Amino acid sequence: MFGRFAAASLLALATAAGAVCANAQQVAPEPPQQGKVDFQPQVLTVNQQRLFEESSFGKDSLTRLAADSRSLQTEIRKIESDLEIEERMLTQRRSTMPPDEFMPIASAFDEKVEKIRAAWGAKDRDLKRQREEDQRKFFESAVPILAELMQDMGAVLLVDHASVILSLDRIDITNIAIVRVNERLAKTPPASPAATDPAPTDPKAPPTVPAPKP
Repeated sequence: MFGRFAAASLLALATAAGAVCANAQQVAPEPPQQGKVDFQPQVLTVNQQRLFEESSFGKDSLTRLAADSRSLQTEIRKIESDLEIEERMLTQRRSTMPPDEFMPIASAFDEKVEKIRAAWGAKDRDLKRQREEDQRKFFESAVPILAELMQDMGAVLLVDHASVILSLDRIDITNIAIVRVNERLAKTPPASPAATDPAPTDPKAPPTVPAPKP
């Protein structure tokens, strides 16, 4: 899910951290005290999925989308129930009507069902795009914050946790990053997505709701 964001975010982060690395090279680290191991990793890891989902912005986004999904699925079940009733009525009329009169009515019903399904599919894709857009805005705002964390910790490289085979827990900065991002975005939050119009509940018109996921 976060593959494209990992590539885009870390590429932007590499650019933002370029100046950080240049400044770090100009400052020689102090030698460690005798008998003391001075561990200052130059490579850090971050779990991008956790960073988004456990941040305040991510939680708000997921809560909003989950509520929208539940509401829309409730509407879908209502519309499906109405369609089933209409289908049963058509089945009962079939035995009392000549075929040439019944077929146009049945065809119109089938066409309406197909339009409804198409509308559901379109809205399902809209919800997925909205989540991707929320993630894009979040990581766009998080990149400079992560670059500052790298500078504070003397690191020259930050990689996504998912791409790491083996690492020490102490080089993962996800928890620190969540706190820092929450503090910063509370002051300058990413732009909120525009509100969507409510979906119609009239079963005779194609609803603007997504189909429930299996």
